[in-house]
Amino acid sequence: MSNLPESRTSRVSVRLIAIQILVFSLLLTLGGRLWYLQIRNGTEYATEARNNHVQQVIEPATRGSILDARGVPLADNQTRLVVSASRTELLKMKDDGKAVLGRLAKVLGMSEKEIRNKVRLCDSKTPQPCWNGSPYQPIPITDEATTQQALQIRERSEDFPGISAEPTAVRRYAAPGDANTAQVLGYLSPVTDEEIKKAEHSRSPLLRSDQIGRSGLERTYDDALRGKAAVTRYEVDNLGRVIGQAKSEKGKAGASVVTSIDARVQGLAEKQLDQAMKDARKEHDRNTGTNYKADSGAVVVMEAKTGRVVAMASNPTYDPNAWVGGISGKDYAHLTGKDSNYPLLNRAIQGQAAPGSIFKVISTAGAVNAGYDFNGHYPCTSSYSIGGQTFKNFESQSHGAISLGRALEVSCDTVFYRLSHDEWRKDGGDKPKKDAKNWFYKTAHQFGLGKETGIDLPNEVTGRVPDRKWKNAFWKANKAGWCEQAKAWPKKKDFGTKLAREGCLEGMKLHAYDSINYAIGQGDTLVTPIQMATIYGAISNGGTLYNPTVGKAVISPDGKHIQRVKPQSHGRLPVTQKTLHQMDGALAGVATRGTAAWRFGGWPQDKIPMHAKTGTAEVYGKQTTSWFATYTKDYTIVMTISQGGTGSGASGPAVRNIYNALYGVDEKGGIDPKAALLPRPEAKLPKIESDGAIQSQPIKPYAPPSPSPSASESPR
Repeated sequence: MSNLPESRTSRVSVRLIAIQILVFSLLLTLGGRLWYLQIRNGTEYATEARNNHVQQVIEPATRGSILDARGVPLADNQTRLVVSASRTELLKMKDDGKAVLGRLAKVLGMSEKEIRNKVRLCDSKTPQPCWNGSPYQPIPITDEATTQQALQIRERSEDFPGISAEPTAVRRYAAPGDANTAQVLGYLSPVTDEEIKKAEHSRSPLLRSDQIGRSGLERTYDDALRGKAAVTRYEVDNLGRVIGQAKSEKGKAGASVVTSIDARVQGLAEKQLDQAMKDARKEHDRNTGTNYKADSGAVVVMEAKTGRVVAMASNPTYDPNAWVGGISGKDYAHLTGKDSNYPLLNRAIQGQAAPGSIFKVISTAGAVNAGYDFNGHYPCTSSYSIGGQTFKNFESQSHGAISLGRALEVSCDTVFYRLSHDEWRKDGGDKPKKDAKNWFYKTAHQFGLGKETGIDLPNEVTGRVPDRKWKNAFWKANKAGWCEQAKAWPKKKDFGTKLAREGCLEGMKLHAYDSINYAIGQGDTLVTPIQMATIYGAISNGGTLYNPTVGKAVISPDGKHIQRVKPQSHGRLPVTQKTLHQMDGALAGVATRGTAAWRFGGWPQDKIPMHAKTGTAEVYGKQTTSWFATYTKDYTIVMTISQGGTGSGASGPAVRNIYNALYGVDEKGGIDPKAALLPRPEAKLPKIESDGAIQSQPIKPYAPPSPSPSASESPR
């Protein structure tokens, strides 16, 4: 029998029981946790554990080539020695890799600041150059390393931790025959984390190593061109030693895109546009007393029967190779700065301007649709007055009573002033009727203006048809600003304040002067060169409005699968075949006896009928914009030069030279089929070999003879 007091025995028993309960509780908690980890979420954690011990090696796919219609590479790849830096490894160092980058700068002959800028991450406040790709992806420092530089880095690897120097396939924009084709091709840059996340569940997911198209064909056909990177996964232990190979994914090279661009015509179009702008700058502008600035321009060469683009040039331009391997701060500032006039813009599809008299084909169709006789007699007076304002014909010319066809030939403004003014009054003037016909505006929409043409290039703009609906919406958007500026009236009576006051009070109304200016392609009307090329191409082919296309086919890497890009239509011109035939005859008259005749002296009109329309658009605060729209049965060419002067005066010689090359026409009007660049439109695809290689043809720059202009009617 215990000698311990009974009370003490009880206390010991209670303590033992408490300890037992505590131990049991701990065991129960531990068991529950083990059940949760191993049974309930066991599969999930096992998967994560496996993933934590899997490393993947990515081998980027070779990007597909972009070829011209004859198989000549416009964009392909070449092997270069690329020096890259691992930002992850650099940040593990005490000095964030500054010493390593300093040594690297000496080897590469670059400044330390330039290299540090290239490896910093882009954000809203960081200027270029910077890295806008994944921070875990090797960041290219240069793709122009020499063999000696690469060997120094690799042999002294202990001095360059986190730095690699490897031969890598990089993009090359070949510019065959000096065909730069920059805005059409576009450029590449690294994928961002946001883009990777967005594409996670798409048919074409992105990897951190991917480069994607940012503009032009590189963007439109990016999914096909990019291919699929090879991913090899290795199982490793906690020391990083490879213990096996996990499931891997085979890579696939990108497909090639064959375009309708002919590099020979493209190079010629670029040169002719550039020369036309240089020549325009030598001409004197009588209105401003200075030479023309000719600060930008564009030209489109298109197959009239298909809508395929043979050449598309925009000026100012740039070298797309500047983006390869990461763009420098200097180049980025140049490409995006106001001083260089934004060379990244493709002015053929993004340049909007008033079209001037090349718009009159639409006004002619609108007048006929409204019931006016094409062959009627309409007074072509030297001027036309409404409400105390006088609108003059070009150089105050007068041609008496003429038909609509003749009005197109001599580009008589006053004929179209009257017709548009009459229709405006019939529709109710300032107070439109509910059943207003709006023929001149309705016809423009039916011609495809005010919307995209559907070309297979990104960021096309719509232009503008300034009808009553647009006028009202524009007023609502700008009323507050106009009314605020108008408060300065009548103390301040400058032109800007006057316009603001008028906009504040009556900006929602379509005035008579709005309508008559619109009829000749002035005022608030905006079009793009590709829109006008589509319209004149439709007049040539019998009325079909084609979606312009640059891509012609997508060819798989092995050459066995070809996906053709077939021409598609988005409508027909809203005119009868009779009216279309009459307009066609009038436009032929423009080239033979009208405002463009002096530019087509000696042209073999009997063998290759030429049709044209000139345009000189006035822009407030700037010099006139030159437009020249032309077509044959095969091709349509539209050229425009901002602040370049008159239509045929600035653009005429360049357009004529392009036609000379297309058809092999010499100075005397003779035709040499062997000298023709494109003896027939809609050429076949280049020959494809069994291994997927495309048989291309040699190319060299083409320089056609320049015709001697003959005197004719006024250049307009």
